[in-house]
Amino acid sequence: MTSKSAYGQAAGDTDFRKKYDLDEYATKAATREAAEKEERKLRYEAKLAGKKYYKPLDGSESLTTARSATHDFSKLVGTSTLVPAGAGVGKRGRGAGFYCDACDLTFKDNLQWVEHTNSMQHQRAIGATGEVRRASAREVRERIEALWEREEERRKGMVVDLKARLEVRREEEEREREEKRRKRKEGEERKRREREEAVKVKREYGEDVRIEGEHEEEDMLAAMGFTGFGGK
Repeated sequence: MTSKSAYGQAAGDTDFRKKYDLDEYATKAATREAAEKEERKLRYEAKLAGKKYYKPLDGSESLTTARSATHDFSKLVGTSTLVPAGAGVGKRGRGAGFYCDACDLTFKDNLQWVEHTNSMQHQRAIGATGEVRRASAREVRERIEALWEREEERRKGMVVDLKARLEVRREEEEREREEKRRKRKEGEERKRREREEAVKVKREYGEDVRIEGEHEEEDMLAAMGFTGFGGK
């Protein structure tokens, strides 16, 4: 008895496997091989002519424009990247360094990467012709006005930052002066209490009480053998 699947159709042991269209994949493979063969031929001809090979234009390319995205290289400082074994040989493929997805190349420093992004090889790989559209006079004026407004905003920000820094510095100086006044008052108050305590002790115990620092000069003269001048 043949079992049926949940959809009412006959089920087999291998029905869960994905079915592949062999003719479709054979056609794709033949197309890829033909394209690779044509590319090898063009590379060979360019080498014989002493020129550098670039991907031929097919009419779908766009004009080259300025990069709008920025690449922050500073965030990579002090980081580690895991790469497969043998990835550090040559530039082809992803390895340790700065990788270009469009060209499948890896560069060891950011200067090489920037130079590559400006090269014709990279421009052709991302679908650009390498030619720049000539701007009109109106677009140039609009660009200048936008840059001027951005510069004005930057200057305003600098003024605000300067005022903020001056205000912070003024507050710090005020706190330093207040701390000095507090320490000076504490020192004066401590000396006043010490004097009052010394007077109180002397009043209670009489002249026989030696207060620290009061008879230093007399003690020094006695140690030197001088007991007095002009006395009997």
